[in-house]
Amino acid sequence: MKKRFQSGYVDLFITILASAVFIASFVITFLNDNETIKETQIPLTSIISNPTTTPSSAPTVTPTIVATFIPTTKPTIKSTAVPIIINIPPNAGYSRQSVKTDAGIFTVSIISADISSTRVIVDTASTSDCNSNCPVLSLSDYVSRNNGFAGINGTYFCPKDYPSCVGKENSFDLLVMNKDKYYFNSGNNVYSTNPVVGFRSGSVNFVTAGSQWGRDTSLTGVLMNYPLLVFNGNVTFGGDGDPKTGSKGSRSFVANRGNVVYIGVVHSATVAESARVMKTLGMDNALNLDNGGSTALWFGGYKVGPGRQIPNAIIFVR
Repeated sequence: MKKRFQSGYVDLFITILASAVFIASFVITFLNDNETIKETQIPLTSIISNPTTTPSSAPTVTPTIVATFIPTTKPTIKSTAVPIIINIPPNAGYSRQSVKTDAGIFTVSIISADISSTRVIVDTASTSDCNSNCPVLSLSDYVSRNNGFAGINGTYFCPKDYPSCVGKENSFDLLVMNKDKYYFNSGNNVYSTNPVVGFRSGSVNFVTAGSQWGRDTSLTGVLMNYPLLVFNGNVTFGGDGDPKTGSKGSRSFVANRGNVVYIGVVHSATVAESARVMKTLGMDNALNLDNGGSTALWFGGYKVGPGRQIPNAIIFVR
């Protein structure tokens, strides 16, 4: 009986020992397999950058893919929106806006200033009449040398790069009175039918023909150009058959609405369409200026242009 009891203990001990060995072996195997899996984990970024990447010694266990968050930034989309339609000019400062007229929608770059607090002058590169190889300046030079805050190109002239202008390079033959009270081309504009705008302290005046204009030097600037776009609120130019005025282009202008003076550019328009824009904006009077390669508008920097160097310009000075 005693021997049988001792034999039972031995059998139980052997069974427990065998179980312990089995469990220990299982744990060791599990740990070894887990380390192998860890060694073969492949970050998602590695797979994305090199989809053919494989471990040098591929295990039989399927590798665990560890997802890695890849931060992204939203792309910056450059605005290509057309300026919103605003059929009234700004009260002050600069605006780029769309104007809807009976001739279509046009983009306008426009600067406004109340003449009661702004001095409008006409500046010239030359100090007296000039017939050839005349001096010219950039619009920014005109603005800076007068301590101005805005400006636009002035009259038509004969650019030196035009073959037809040989012998009269950079000259202009229209009536201009500059800030120094000098009247250019006075003699040959006594009977002129070209319109004129004159600026003085606190007021602006448009006339339909230079023949109506004396040689008053109390003004701060006088400038003749053509055609007159709007006069007393009515459109005065509807086209003249000239391909130059009938083609689409940048059309510079000077205008007024009461005591507010405006300078600006109507983009991609004929001169007749520019007149429709002036009417829609409610201008009392508006005069077309030189355009094409001479077009330039300045307000804290170029808003249009810079165009070629020019012999004269209209400047806003505080």
